[in-house]
Amino acid sequence: MNQQIAPDDEDQDSLQAYFKPDVSPDDLEQVFRLKRAQPVLQAFTALFHGGADGVLVRLLVLRELMSDTQSSAFTRADINTRLGYLIPDSLETVLARLRSHGLLAWDPAQGVYRITPIARNVVAAIDGLLGMDKEEDDADMGYVLSQVAGSQAVGGVSIEQLHHLLGRLVELTEEFRDAIASGSEFRLRAAQEKWHAACDWVEKGSEIIHAITTDSRADAATHRAAQAIGRAQSALLNMQGMFSRALNQIERQRVHLGQSGLSTTDIKTWLMRHEDLASLASEAISLPVTPMFITPSEMIDVAETELFADKRNAVNSVLPAGENAAVTASEASTIPAELDAWLTRLSAFATDSSGSTKVHDTLLPANFAVASYRASLLPLLGDESESALQGGTATMARLPLEFVPKDGMVKLKDPHVAAMSIASLTPKKDIQSTTQPNTQPDIEHDR
Repeated sequence: MNQQIAPDDEDQDSLQAYFKPDVSPDDLEQVFRLKRAQPVLQAFTALFHGGADGVLVRLLVLRELMSDTQSSAFTRADINTRLGYLIPDSLETVLARLRSHGLLAWDPAQGVYRITPIARNVVAAIDGLLGMDKEEDDADMGYVLSQVAGSQAVGGVSIEQLHHLLGRLVELTEEFRDAIASGSEFRLRAAQEKWHAACDWVEKGSEIIHAITTDSRADAATHRAAQAIGRAQSALLNMQGMFSRALNQIERQRVHLGQSGLSTTDIKTWLMRHEDLASLASEAISLPVTPMFITPSEMIDVAETELFADKRNAVNSVLPAGENAAVTASEASTIPAELDAWLTRLSAFATDSSGSTKVHDTLLPANFAVASYRASLLPLLGDESESALQGGTATMARLPLEFVPKDGMVKLKDPHVAAMSIASLTPKKDIQSTTQPNTQPDIEHDR
């Protein structure tokens, strides 16, 4: 059985070994860009290849040499004096590695070391990342946004940098939506604090995005990326209402302990502050628990007593006299049947293509009680909150009808209803652009 083994970094002979046989890496755009940046990648390899301690020492040496702004050249004696706290052999190994990878340049004519421009760029990028205060950047957007701002200032913002910022905004939006969907109050509040930090960065980034979109020198891809970032920022800012609704829902469901003013949230917060919850039980019981033991003989005596007691009670007990069960006649409510009939009638009006229908023609004929019940349901037509529910009233809210009331009353020749508000029911396809808000029509009893 043949088993394919992934190529090892040390034994890698060519880049093609990582790709499928029918795929050429030179045909990929990203491979071309990475190959073009090979000197920079080699500089990072020289710094970060190996153990963490070795990486720390290499960065220490470079940063220490770059901190001297008085001279651009260093003799070996100067380096030994500045880095006298390092072992000479270890210092020599670090200098040789930096020199062999082009981070330090040796000038044999003058016998001095010089820091190369690529080394300054690499260390400056690392210092920019290390300089971001984690406590002030909970949203982890500061470094990416600073790169976009710096590139925009010098007129060289790239589409990749904009994509990095867009990707971070999308990640934050999904993270906040997951926190809202979780229903956890603690996760919601932590996400809300992070959202506030992200909004601060969004305000700072809006000016940069505006400058990019108004820059006539930017290409179409850059404009599209900037516009996508603007939409992602809007979606992020619009989550404030979602946080408020979720927290209000949790507030309504919070359980309070009697009249103490404490809630389950307060107790959970107090418990979370203790690293060792088991320690709370220390000295909680003043006396140790003493187990009680019973011999088998005592257990038999108790069981025998209980058994005979049950038999005596069974013999002496008398069943109670029987009684006739009370017969009650239950009348089913007529409201569901009346609602079903009303929905059937309204559905017929919704499919009528002749136009609007007067309300009194839809409510009547019926007695005053039924007509009033039907009229009370008319404001539910088109109600979005009601249509999202289940049941008869929700079905009525989803009907394609519009209730349009008007001022005034119309007198009717009906034995039960003397007058009714002027209103009409109109199918949705025939609704005009101007409508009035739904109100229940007034019905006057024919006395």
